[in-house]
Amino acid sequence: MTIAAGIDIGTGVVKAALFRVEGDKTDWLSRATLRIRQRDPMELARIAYDQILAEAKLAEKDVDYVATTGEGEGVPFHTGHFYSMTTHGRGAIYLDPESRAALDVGALHGRAISIDERGKVLTYKMTSQCASGSGQFLENIARYLGIAQDEIGSLSRQADNPEIVSSICAVLAETDVINMVSRGISASNILKGIHLSMAGRLSKLLKSIGTKQGTVMMTGGLALDSGLVAALIEDIAKMKEMKTTIRSHPDSIYAGAIGAALWGAFRHDKLAALGSVPRAA
Repeated sequence: MTIAAGIDIGTGVVKAALFRVEGDKTDWLSRATLRIRQRDPMELARIAYDQILAEAKLAEKDVDYVATTGEGEGVPFHTGHFYSMTTHGRGAIYLDPESRAALDVGALHGRAISIDERGKVLTYKMTSQCASGSGQFLENIARYLGIAQDEIGSLSRQADNPEIVSSICAVLAETDVINMVSRGISASNILKGIHLSMAGRLSKLLKSIGTKQGTVMMTGGLALDSGLVAALIEDIAKMKEMKTTIRSHPDSIYAGAIGAALWGAFRHDKLAALGSVPRAA
């Protein structure tokens, strides 16, 4: 039996997950999320780790492997670090074993990751950080419109005449939105237009890595944006060559932390078999 933790430090949120792995049996023991909001991510990683240990009623000495991902390589108590493409791919398989691609949409970028049935990364491609198809851009627009983040998805799905934002540059796209507001375009139609613009870029990412069929699991913070998910499904339905099924999961935001923990458990067991087991610092 192996106890492994995964800590995913993103641009906006720190995620942590704790697993017990025994053979083919995997039990998710606890989880935690903390928004960074100008706080020190390393300190938040410690807080999140303490929270998942407390929830699972375990001590630090009970954990065999602490795996980090994202920007977490500097976490002082980690055992090992995994690239985020690797962890999101494995996390997607955990959330839905039928997944053959992960579409990670975070605060600064979107990323399409092709995976096999084990979650091994085959290829990937990501958007430019300047692109207006990111969580940070959408958060800025919602703030300008006076809308809470948890309202974005439902409002977008109420749109009746969406106004498409065509600018790739986030600065120019925000200018487009300001102009829309001055023209009396409703918040619902603005948000749906943004979602459709983002969906167009994301579907092209999937196509560029050769994912034209099978299940695509959305991961990252925007996987829970029902408006974006709906827009992506709508956009792909228009592309005759794309036969993919887009799915999200209530725990999609944890995909990186899940994958880190499970790969950590796998690495621990391999090293144990060789008689060389590392411990967290």
